[in-house]
Amino acid sequence: MTEQAIDTAERPGGLKRAVQGQLGAPLPRIEGPLKVTGTANYAFEDAPANVAYLVVVGAPVGAGTIIAIDATAAEGVPGVLTVIHDDPRMMAGEGNSRAMPSQGSRQIFHVGQPVAAIVADSLAVAREAAALVRVDVDARAGRYDFADAPVDETPAIGFLPSVTKGDLDLAMRDAAVTFDATYSTPAHFPAALEPHATLAWWDGDELTVRTSNQVIGAARGTIATALGIDAAKVRVLAPFVGGGFGGKTGVGAEVVLAAIAAQRLGRPVKVALPRRDTAYLVHHRSETRQRIRIACDHDGHISAIAHEGVAYQNDDSGFLEPIPFGSIPLYSGDTRVFRTALARVDLPPTGAVRAPGEAIGTFAIECAMDELAEQLGIDTIELRRRNEPACDPTSSKPFSTRRLLDCYAEGARRFGWPDRVPDPGTTRDGEWLIGIGMAAALRGNFTVEAAANVRLEPSGRVTVETDMTDIGTGTYTILAQTAGEVLGVTADQVDVRIGDTNYPKSAGSGGSFGAGSACAAVLLACEDVLAELALRMNAAPEELVLRDGCVTAGGREVPLAELARGEPIEGRGKSSPGQQAKRTSQASHGAHFCEVAVNGVTGEVRVRRMLGVFDVGRVLNQKTAANQIIGGMVWGISYALGEAAVVDTRNGRFVNPDFGEYHVAVNADVPQIDVHFIEEIDDAANQVGAKGVGELGISGAGAAVINAIHNATGVRVRDVPATLDTLLAGLPPV
Repeated sequence: MTEQAIDTAERPGGLKRAVQGQLGAPLPRIEGPLKVTGTANYAFEDAPANVAYLVVVGAPVGAGTIIAIDATAAEGVPGVLTVIHDDPRMMAGEGNSRAMPSQGSRQIFHVGQPVAAIVADSLAVAREAAALVRVDVDARAGRYDFADAPVDETPAIGFLPSVTKGDLDLAMRDAAVTFDATYSTPAHFPAALEPHATLAWWDGDELTVRTSNQVIGAARGTIATALGIDAAKVRVLAPFVGGGFGGKTGVGAEVVLAAIAAQRLGRPVKVALPRRDTAYLVHHRSETRQRIRIACDHDGHISAIAHEGVAYQNDDSGFLEPIPFGSIPLYSGDTRVFRTALARVDLPPTGAVRAPGEAIGTFAIECAMDELAEQLGIDTIELRRRNEPACDPTSSKPFSTRRLLDCYAEGARRFGWPDRVPDPGTTRDGEWLIGIGMAAALRGNFTVEAAANVRLEPSGRVTVETDMTDIGTGTYTILAQTAGEVLGVTADQVDVRIGDTNYPKSAGSGGSFGAGSACAAVLLACEDVLAELALRMNAAPEELVLRDGCVTAGGREVPLAELARGEPIEGRGKSSPGQQAKRTSQASHGAHFCEVAVNGVTGEVRVRRMLGVFDVGRVLNQKTAANQIIGGMVWGISYALGEAAVVDTRNGRFVNPDFGEYHVAVNADVPQIDVHFIEEIDDAANQVGAKGVGELGISGAGAAVINAIHNATGVRVRDVPATLDTLLAGLPPV
């Protein structure tokens, strides 16, 4: 097995010699025909003849203690097979899932907390019986209002350390120009289209779970811990996942309950969370308050910058939204403060959702930079240029690659950014007010451990195996392109097998690290195959040229199938972060440009056009990468103009836990979006030179929309979403 961390700037030989022209090409998704014909099997599909159906019963209040659970009436409903409420595995193991309480606890942490499950012959019966379960509680007054929740300034949870360099108060006092403003963002649901679903069955003492999950290698261990069994006895399948957006990174209560029920009944059990239940059984993004303070001279050179926020979490969960994650390395300034405080509430758990930290943190910092530019009378792009750091302004590490200035320049050229932006509220098209805005984008880059098998089959085809998942991001295709590029075959000659924990453990889909990490493992596995091919060609590996299914070296050209000699040639690769990850500051970068029209009478906002230019290292597939970026930009439009999960502060329930009232952007809200890449292979990032793509598109996108609204109307929106009522009072006369 070839195992390699990133310790040098030298790319592996396989890509240096690659001539097939697969990697980076805008190939269509190889699994696309399965999806559009309805033959791709998702978690809830295919019902075995004897399948049973499970429905979760939740706590009726948001705070208190469970006294007793009476399921007598439910058990009497014809068709009910079992009721689960007293199995100790429901609460086994600290952090065993994203929605189940800690071990042995009868405490209620939030409304809808899973306390029981009904299993029946049909879904209708299970739902009917679930409504009959009586949960007696000793309720207490809950902490449901984020605005009133007590704040811990030095929380013990969260993965992002606070940053304090210099004396901020002194820098603000002595600066020629200061800026100080507060912004807020609401709670956000992951809102994946495919339901959170599971089909579980046992074969003796071995459990198989087909579930909608982004990181199945980790899920395997979580499920095993919850059930008290060896992880080797658990197999997790997720060949197709219909979106995740962070909500499917953890193992949900419904997965563990389905496994318990399947074992108890000796038959397969299915569960799919109703849309409204996902608000309580799936983590969401916390509401936030954010304060931005900046000190600079009259020319806009920043001497001090602070990004401080508050996010909430319940008493049983350890995640804390890393609010300033994207702003820490973004702008210069010797004096620096970045931190997140914690408010404890009695609401469902918060977790990683669609670019945690950067999505909502860049909204605040990028709106603040726009406001500061206006205050100084400096073009907003020029202000950013003047504060572009030469190295990481917090750690002083060199950047691995950073083409942010080029993103500004190319984006401005393509968008047609004027030398002088019109004053707010002065550009009209009939009763519509027209404005433009821009914002920077940044998403930290990570490489995590990932492994893969690659096999050159006797036929000359190639097989790739890894437990990586595809959540609509193009994983099948880019893995095929990577193997095809190195071994000299086209992507349609590569069979990609993923979404099965029987395959080598990979990064999974999350954090924008999946593509680079998994493709690096595939590349290293191909190096093993190349080494064996070199032996059979009686040549050094660096002498080989592979193209169109043939190997050339020393004046000889031999088909791959002939070199296989009737037996597969196997390679195994494992990639992990090396010293370059410690020595360099790594991120993906970009710039958003947006034009909006705001109706001067109604306050209606229409995004007319949007363009982004991005630096993501090597582009593995032009089409799928652009597709991910476009999706992120749509998220930005969505949270700028509509998305907000609203809590009823009287009882801790969500007012709008469905797509009827939780307003995500739809086709009519989204204009033509143009995406362009400035490609510079980042050899420090991983073996394929690719940086994160998936979450970069959302970072800064909402700020570009909000900044354009200000230019159109003169109204500064510091609390998203920018709904009609936030604009109407400040609109200039028609």
